[in-house]
Formats: sequence, structure tokens, C-alpha cells
Amino acid sequence: MPWEGTASSFGPTAIAVPLLMACLLTALGKVLPRLVVDTLATAAAAGVVALDVLLLLATRHGRVVTWVGGWTPSHGHSVGISLVADRLGAGLALLAAVLVLAALVYSWRYLEDVGAHYQVLVLVFLAGMTGFVLSGDVFDMFVFFELMGAVAYALTGFLVEDRTAVQGALNFGVINSLGAYLTLVGIGILYARYGALGLPQLARAMSGGRADVLVVAAFALVCAGLLVKAAVVPVHFWTADAEAVAPTPVCLLFSGVMVELGLYGVLRIYLTTFAEVLPEDAVRRALLVLAVLTAAVGALMCFLQRHLKRLLAYSTIAHVGLFLAALSMLDGPGISGAALYVLGNAGVKGALFLLAGTILNRYGSVDEITLHGRARDARVAPWLFVLGGLALACLPPFGTSLGKAVSEEALTTAGYAFGPVLFVAVSAVTGAAVLRAGARIYFGLGPIPPHEQDKDRTDDQPEDESDDRSGDLPHIRITMLLPIVVLLAGALAVGAVPAVGRAVSTAAAQFLDGHGYVGQALAGTAAAVPHALPEAGWTTSGVLLGLLSALLAVGLAALAVWAPRLPAVAHGLARPFTAGLGGLRRLHSGHIGDYVAWLFLGVAAFTALVGVPLL
Repeated sequence: MPWEGTASSFGPTAIAVPLLMACLLTALGKVLPRLVVDTLATAAAAGVVALDVLLLLATRHGRVVTWVGGWTPSHGHSVGISLVADRLGAGLALLAAVLVLAALVYSWRYLEDVGAHYQVLVLVFLAGMTGFVLSGDVFDMFVFFELMGAVAYALTGFLVEDRTAVQGALNFGVINSLGAYLTLVGIGILYARYGALGLPQLARAMSGGRADVLVVAAFALVCAGLLVKAAVVPVHFWTADAEAVAPTPVCLLFSGVMVELGLYGVLRIYLTTFAEVLPEDAVRRALLVLAVLTAAVGALMCFLQRHLKRLLAYSTIAHVGLFLAALSMLDGPGISGAALYVLGNAGVKGALFLLAGTILNRYGSVDEITLHGRARDARVAPWLFVLGGLALACLPPFGTSLGKAVSEEALTTAGYAFGPVLFVAVSAVTGAAVLRAGARIYFGLGPIPPHEQDKDRTDDQPEDESDDRSGDLPHIRITMLLPIVVLLAGALAVGAVPAVGRAVSTAAAQFLDGHGYVGQALAGTAAAVPHALPEAGWTTSGVLLGLLSALLAVGLAALAVWAPRLPAVAHGLARPFTAGLGGLRRLHSGHIGDYVAWLFLGVAAFTALVGVPLL
């Protein structure tokens, strides 16, 4: 291809373009018309999408390694900053850019009287995400991750006149900053021990070593901030508080890609640098325990919500648990399944969040009880919402269902027979919560629960995003409808187009090739062709289990909608279960001191899970 010689410039340019446009809009945003601001921001995001597509195409011939400023290694040593793009990293960068583009298109005229501040923050957020997935240096990964985090705090509390938005942003900022400090301590330990920060340099320095207390501590601390950002239980508490109050297009970015980047960081650092030191069994066990806990807590909390954005936030936590369960296998099928699931979930969850935004804009609330039957006049949105709920429940042939099927097969092959049960249950419960909300809001089905009729709030935490267009939108604008349709279509394409499964399997094989990463980054050696993996595709059991989870979701939704009319004996039988769920709900207290305590408990537990089997 004629552009292959310039492939090394695609990554740095994809980072620079949104930053330069953000600077331009910061300087001129006050004097430019709003239409021009929206157009420039959208054009910049579209440009990054194009650059990431070119970068992804270039990775077909091996990793694309860029040493910023030309500081290439000499005899395996370098003081330069490297960007290393493999297929999985370039694909994640492309996913981030596509979601940012969708968010910006949806946001045209979404917030009034804010100048260009919103667009500036979203573009910087894109630069941070792109830099993180492409960075080949653990400290630069930290820098880009914290750039992304700082912008995320500002976007969460963007509507500073709203007390709940500030509270949600504060919870988000404090917990994630503490996690970042722990990560920085871990990076410091690595530098003091090995005198290197680059991923390939660390891999060579650690090669042939053994897992001692210092190595385990460094790994656990470096992963701490990443697991916090990934919303893994028990360091997940900030997620629903933030997404309940953040502008709806921002929630698309948080749930669609930001939390997944935390999981990517953990796997990238382990497979590239720690794989020869920390045994797979110990790391797999630790990650799988956190995965099952995260999936279970997220699903149960999701079903308990009546606030639509909090419901979707908890469903994100539940699916993070499923992604982590697949990734914890530390093999090709597990990574392929997780990648497909992430792609499908990004489209489905993004569309559902944007639909929640249209509900808020038109009716001034996202409480499914308050809105009971009020959206009966909607024509297109109800069917998109139902389709999104079924896709979240993994109805074939959506990408969520394909990712679920491949992930289930990976766990079963590895000897974890409970894998399909976990995936079906979590998919069914989260899908049922969405379908229940849609049935009440759009179709007015079922009675209003008696104990909810006079209840103003569902949770102890911030209730509604209250942008300055809440409740005054007479119909859905085309700029809001188009991203929803495109995202759902993309989620369908992930499962329906066989080429996607083939590409993801190849990307997973390359991602597992840590030795190839180190050799190409430091010595420029030609990348060896990774060992071929089975193509990620549909199986009969995968299709049947996908249909089962979708049917269970419909049944659970119907049961929840009509629960008030069940016989008294049914309510009596459910009382102990309800009491247990109430206890789980009370753990999500909203008090930041509780969240900090859970953070340190979670880090200690993860360290013990990794380290105790090695001692």
C-alpha cells in the first residue's frame, strides 16, 4: 500500500489531532458560532476515526512501532517514548474514536450556553484513550490514563450548578485518584527494582526472575488503578454515582470504552511484562474470583434499579465481570470472546444510554415508575429500546451473543463448567431489567408497585442528569436518532459478519505474543506469525444458550412488571431473598469513606489472591 511507509505516524497523529483541535476551540470557542464549534469537533473525531482505520489496516503486516522524536533503541536500550500498535490496541483505539464521534453527533445543540468547553473536554478524552492503548511504556500509560481520568471527572460534574453532579464527580475523582496513587507507587517499585519503565524493557529485565513479595506488590499496585477504572467489585462504587449524573453522551463513553480500557491495561501489562514471573494459575484464579463477584453484584444491583441511567451503569459493571471472566483464561479463545463481547456491548449499551437521554430530554426524568406509560406516543424509540434490551440479553445474531458464546466455550474448555450458567444468568437479569423499564415507560404495562407510588427517589445517590434541555424536546432530532441506529447496527454486524470473528481471533493471537512485542519494539525484528487460533464463530450450543438467555430475560421482565398482582404467598416466599438484596443495596451507601475502605480492602484481597499461592 502506498501509505505503509508513513504508518508509524498514524498513532502520534491520532493523539495530536484531538489535542490541537481542543486547543483551537479553547482559544476561539467564545467567538465561534455553536454550529461551527460542533462541526469542527465532529470533523476532528471523524479524522481520528480515519487515522485509526489506517493504523488498523497497517497492523495486518505486524505491529506498528513508533519511537517519538526518533529516539530509537540502541543495543536494546532506549530513553525514548514508544507507541506500539497491534491489532487489538488499534481496534480499541478505533472503537474509542467511533464512540466519541457518535457522542459528538448526538450532542449537537445538546447543551446550551457552555461555549466550546464540552467539546474540548470530549476531544481531550479521546486523546487520552488513544494514547493509553498505544503506549508501550507503563508510566506513559499512567499519564494518558490519568489525563483521561481528569477529563472524565470534569465531564461528570460538567453541570456545576447541579449539586448531585458535583457529588457524583467528587466520588468519581476521589476514588479513582486514590487508585491512581496506588498505581504510581507500583510503577515506582518497578523502576527502583529494574531501572526501566518501558513494557519491553521491563519484560527483558524481569525475564528469568522469580515472583517474590516485591514483584507481587508491584503487580497488584499497578493493577489497582486500572481495576478501579474498570469498575471491578469491590472498587466499583463510583460508577453508578457518576453515570447517574453525567451528561448522557458522556455515559456512552464511560460504559462503552473507558471501563474496558482498564481491563485492557491489566492484560497488556501482565502478558507483556509479568507473564514469565507470575504463574498463570495464580493470576487466573485472582482475576476469575473478581470476575464472578463483579458479574453477580452488578446484575443484582441492576435489577433493583428504577433509575434508568443507574440501571445501565450497574449492567455495565455486570458485563465487566463477564469480560474479565473470559480474559482471566489468559488464552486466545478467552481474549477473542471478550473482545467480541466488548464490541457488541459498546454498540448496544451506547444505544441504550442515548435512548435514556432522549427520554430525559423529552419527559424530564429517567425514573421508570414516574414515567409509567408517559412515552406511549413514541413511535421509533420503543422498538429500538426493546431491540437493545434483547441484544443486551444476548439474542443471536448480535455481537453480544457471539462474544458470550465464544467466552462460554473458553471457560468450559478450561475446565470451568459454571461459565455458561454465569453468562446466561447475568445476561438474562440485565436484559430483563432493561425490558422491564421499556415495558413500563413506553407501553404502560403492569400496575405501579403500591410501595413505589409515592416514592420520589430510588437510591441514596444522585437521581437525574439535569441538563438545560430536560423535558423540553418535542421529538427526537435526527442527530440524536442516527447514532442510536448506527450503534445498534454495528452491534448486529459484529455477530453477523464472519470477517469480524476472524479478525478478532488473529488480533488475540498477536496480543498473546509477548516475545514478539518485545523483539519488535526493541530490536525491530520482523514479527513472527503468531500461532493460529481457532476462528471465533457461532456454535450450536452458543446459539441455543443465547436464545435461552433472551427468553429468560423476557420471562423475568414480565414477572417483574406483573409482580404486584402475584398471590400473597409468592411475595412471602420471596421475602428472604428481598431482604438479602436490601442488604446488598445498603452496602452502596454513597458515603465516600465507605468507598475508600472498600478500595483498600479490594486491593489487599487482590494482592492476597495473586500472592498467597506463590508463598
